[in-house]
Amino acid sequence: MQRTTLITSLLTTLSTAFTPQRSLTRIGTTARRSFAQSSSAMTMIDKPYGAWESPITSKAITAGSVRLGGVHYCNGNIYWLEGRPQEGGRNVLCRHAPDDPDKSERNGVDIAPKESNARTRVHEYGGAAVVFGKDESEIYYSEFTTQRLCHLLGDGTSSPITPEGDRFRYADGVLSKDGEVIYCVREDHEKPEPKNVVNEVVSINVKDGTMEVLATGNDFYAAPRLSPDGKKLAYITWNHPNMPWDATELRVTTIDSSSSCSSNKSSDHELIAGEDGDSSIIQPAWHPQTDELYYISDQSGYYNIYRAGFEPSILPMEYDFGGSSPGWALGQQGFCFLPDDDGRLVAQYSKDGSSVLLVANVSQKDAAAEDVQEFGGKDGLPMMFGGVNPGANNDLYFLGGSPSTPGSIYKWNLDSKGPATILACSSNQSFSEELISVPKKIEFPTTLGTAFGYYYAPKNGGYTCTTDKAPPLLVKAHGGPTGCTGASYNAGIQYWTSRGFAVLDVDYGGSTGYGRDYRRRLRKSWGIVDIDDVCAGAKFLVKEGLADEERLCIDGGSAGGYTTLGALAFKDVFKAGTSLYGVGDLTALAGDTHKFESRYLDGLVGVYPEEEELYKKRSPIESVDTLSCPILLLQGVEDKVVPPNQAEMMHEALLKKGIPTCLKLYEGEQHGFRKAENIEDALDSELAFYGKVFEINDIPGAIDLKIDNM
Repeated sequence: MQRTTLITSLLTTLSTAFTPQRSLTRIGTTARRSFAQSSSAMTMIDKPYGAWESPITSKAITAGSVRLGGVHYCNGNIYWLEGRPQEGGRNVLCRHAPDDPDKSERNGVDIAPKESNARTRVHEYGGAAVVFGKDESEIYYSEFTTQRLCHLLGDGTSSPITPEGDRFRYADGVLSKDGEVIYCVREDHEKPEPKNVVNEVVSINVKDGTMEVLATGNDFYAAPRLSPDGKKLAYITWNHPNMPWDATELRVTTIDSSSSCSSNKSSDHELIAGEDGDSSIIQPAWHPQTDELYYISDQSGYYNIYRAGFEPSILPMEYDFGGSSPGWALGQQGFCFLPDDDGRLVAQYSKDGSSVLLVANVSQKDAAAEDVQEFGGKDGLPMMFGGVNPGANNDLYFLGGSPSTPGSIYKWNLDSKGPATILACSSNQSFSEELISVPKKIEFPTTLGTAFGYYYAPKNGGYTCTTDKAPPLLVKAHGGPTGCTGASYNAGIQYWTSRGFAVLDVDYGGSTGYGRDYRRRLRKSWGIVDIDDVCAGAKFLVKEGLADEERLCIDGGSAGGYTTLGALAFKDVFKAGTSLYGVGDLTALAGDTHKFESRYLDGLVGVYPEEEELYKKRSPIESVDTLSCPILLLQGVEDKVVPPNQAEMMHEALLKKGIPTCLKLYEGEQHGFRKAENIEDALDSELAFYGKVFEINDIPGAIDLKIDNM
């Protein structure tokens, strides 16, 4: 139950710009609106925590921000996707064009039709909706409104190449060298019930749209990757009840001259990795010069990089490669190779909250990586980055940022080093450093040992508080639950800290980025380990004097919404909470969700319906009698991952018990809010909700919120 975006939820990726790091170079960007504030030039106002006035408003967050993703280098050009909340949240394909008179404030031009939306619904979470060929004449994308693959034409229009109707969805494609065939994942919804949806790897003739199934027989497929000589196709596959971070296989089939294979049954294809049935194999990639196949596996206990036919890992490390939440979205890639005759491996991993760029020589077929080099902030790279894409002349392109720098597209040269250049910034607004709370990574004791999180202190240069012994604390539970949080700039968190709230963003047991054992803490223990950890984090900060025990609140989206409701139902730590499209009834979710997650709960809770009593025991809706604190419920009407009936049932149960509650249903929203007006209302409603519950008077700009039973 991850949030549906190119990286994570829209709230966590919308970044409001602020003075960039000195080690970064910004070129050709439009001047940003500045919200300067200096405590040295003004008298600080003494006002209760939570009642501080802040220019980081919900409208400021959405008005000047977009979501950036899908960075790709092709034939001298840089492309990316922009998620635009002011345009209904649609994803727009753009090209970097700083010299174009029609460029946007991000130095880009739209290259797709005016109303297009490049977004696929494969696995519901999508990803990899665009297929690139050798140049701009060979770009294809999945159109969200129809789910058809469309060929992007040079005149700003597009032409569909797949059949009409809503039966098929397409994602994660690659184009053959001759530009005639796309190899991709296809999802067949002829019979729309989750158990009857069929996932396969297919070839598509771009001229006439004819399709041929190349790999079938398993429940799921991802990452079809064509070898440089065009003769082999590698792909990832797995079956229920596994998720891609549990157990997958890497298989290879041979492709003939007609883009077919002798057998399309996956069981007949060569098994490269995953034979133990207990390892997660992800993100395959062929070396462009040697034709050797590389991939990431967690068989050592960490997501490390391997070469097919060579054991152990070519880069054995006790760190995870592959990105922050691998497996949720298609198209993720944690390593690549430098083009032309270079061929060196380029990869990224996180260490102590910062990203590290690793470059290594992998030319020796029967040897581990050699001449390993590491680069970071001292070399001009941003604090956090990922999705590295190689260009010409050892230029690298990627998404990055920091706790105080918005998400941006960067260019950095491996030879000259020096400050990374910002090509496109996700925000056109600027805020004073005195408004920005920089997080501190903390470790705290919990039931199974140690858990992790990022603590944000209240910060606003115009205000102080001498009347409260400690600030109210908002604990955040990320989605997934097999996901993670991070220290990248988060406008949705700065909204709170600039008003006088402290925030703790928790990486509870089960989160990614800390190795396989930590990730597997949630096996059969969802609703136990995660709840213990968010409660332990809150109590730790109270003990440290950093939070007010009487004003502890919690929120979370999707799986984080379940953790939120569970913490309120099963523990007596928090005084209020907000569930965003969260799970209240596990039994209902087990029978009413999409195919990708339809057996996810087997591993998190137990086999259903055989263990139905366990599901009921861990369902917050079954424990309304133990609830006594106010709950706000925010839900998208079109959500197929966590259907609206979850919020509606929870709301009805709270009403009957007389607990203060409020339910808001947002039309046109799915799993995660994308429209500007709904993002704004969700934030403002939560602030107004806590204001009433904690009796924080005179909150500047607070909206009027009707709370039932209050």
